[in-house]
Amino acid sequence: MSQQELRNAPLDAISALKFGPGDSHRLLVSSWDKSVYLYDIGSESTHLLLNSFEFRAPVLDVCFGSNDREAYVGGLDWDVRKLDLESSQQIVLSSHAAAVKSVVYSQQNDVVISASWDSTMHIHILSNPIGSYATVLLPSKPFSLSITATKLVVGMASRAVHIYDLLELVQATSQLRQSDTNVLSIEPWQRRESSLKYMTRAVACMPNDAGYATSSIEGRVAVEWFDSSTESQARKYAFKYHRQTNEEEGIDVVYPVNALTFNPTHVNTFASGGGDGIVALWDAVAKRRIRQYQRYPQSVAALAFSQDGKLLAVGVCPGFEDGKGEVEANGQVKVFVRELGASEAKGKGAK
Repeated sequence: MSQQELRNAPLDAISALKFGPGDSHRLLVSSWDKSVYLYDIGSESTHLLLNSFEFRAPVLDVCFGSNDREAYVGGLDWDVRKLDLESSQQIVLSSHAAAVKSVVYSQQNDVVISASWDSTMHIHILSNPIGSYATVLLPSKPFSLSITATKLVVGMASRAVHIYDLLELVQATSQLRQSDTNVLSIEPWQRRESSLKYMTRAVACMPNDAGYATSSIEGRVAVEWFDSSTESQARKYAFKYHRQTNEEEGIDVVYPVNALTFNPTHVNTFASGGGDGIVALWDAVAKRRIRQYQRYPQSVAALAFSQDGKLLAVGVCPGFEDGKGEVEANGQVKVFVRELGASEAKGKGAK
């Protein structure tokens, strides 16, 4: 189907893409240029930049809240902020002791969770007074968060993966008395070690709450299920992709898999994006590739499906995987929005 490049793209590397809740086709893009951009993805001729919001430091993640008029932001200024997308007002919910790598919002619980390079998470119950939150200590530096209706998955350094029961996390936070530390003593529902041998790059949960996918810097993706039974765990698998063969030298060039996202409608379908500029769709259950798209002009930094599953946003920018060092990012940072055909993201089924 059709694909359009958005005008007025960020001026520096893209860190995250997020579509609005429900049937909203609003798109948030966060960037290392210290800004968050809000687009309205309408018909092909009306992909509009509605507004941009400036922050004190590069923004590493952004997500919508309960509607498409509010957002939550984290970045190198160490703060977790609520952003009113209509008035541009910013409110600091909490401050970490290092950069905020990830922010996620739970629609079911009206909770914002942030993960920081200070090896902590902050749990913000939005019905509580501003500035009240719980701190969860993590064993390693977090690289990626993903959330379902009942689970929170944290991908960390040292190949650690923690899975939390979301309701238990929220209930424990609501019962915590505010103090100087606000540290929540809670064990994860499951502790796992990544199936991948190298550093975790991204985590994405299945929309049906069945499991999750992880990716690494070494061109691999793993798919696992939450069910801890022997039968269910026997289904987990990993595969190699986002690699290019150098014919002259006879070697494989391995790229990081920077982005993963599941389709909310075709719940077993996920997209992967790599430093090789490739985006591919996969059937997680059938263990089959659905399709691969034509190579993008730069490294794929972020991916997002709209909530109706009909749009796929692709953020590309120089990833420096070629070892050439810094280049001028301006003009090379692009956001594409692909309108999917009726069966484009439909699973393949078993062989």
